[in-house]
Amino acid sequence: MDRKELARRLQAVCYLSGRFVLRSGQVADFYFDKYMFESDPGLLQAVAELAIPLVPAGTDMLAGLELGGVPLSTALSLATGLPQVLVRKEAKTYGTAKLAEGPDVAGKRLLVVEDVVTTGGQVVASTGDLRDRGAVVDQVLCAIDRRPQTGTGQPGASAGASKLDEAGLELLALFTATELTAQA
Repeated sequence: MDRKELARRLQAVCYLSGRFVLRSGQVADFYFDKYMFESDPGLLQAVAELAIPLVPAGTDMLAGLELGGVPLSTALSLATGLPQVLVRKEAKTYGTAKLAEGPDVAGKRLLVVEDVVTTGGQVVASTGDLRDRGAVVDQVLCAIDRRPQTGTGQPGASAGASKLDEAGLELLALFTATELTAQA
């Protein structure tokens, strides 16, 4: 499936209109139900395959963020052969009490994987946790960048851009919300 066809399919399957409260607390008149593509093997595979070129050279490991980043990270791990860690929002308090499940992240160059980024708040928090454990993290890959866009359709100076920039993170997005909503 090519990029244009995937954009059409994602918009048709994931785009909802109405009133939605986002994780950031913002209220939006549209929403991308990413679980609709993450639960569809064909769409998830297509997203992962088209995201492969966005994986930076030198990446040692993928870091899928709980919950939405995990299916995408898993599909990308299968497509690239890169190992992954599954990153909790907070370390569990039982068993191994790990925050990042899987191989040790110390000294590894990680690519954080998330489904949709609006403000980047959870990405920044999780990245900080991974860095505290010795990981090298400076890039994040997402399927949909829903940060506010400038008139050019490119990610603009928004709260999301500021949080990510302040944390020294570059966002690599397969699609912007503007690109997907244009498919309607």
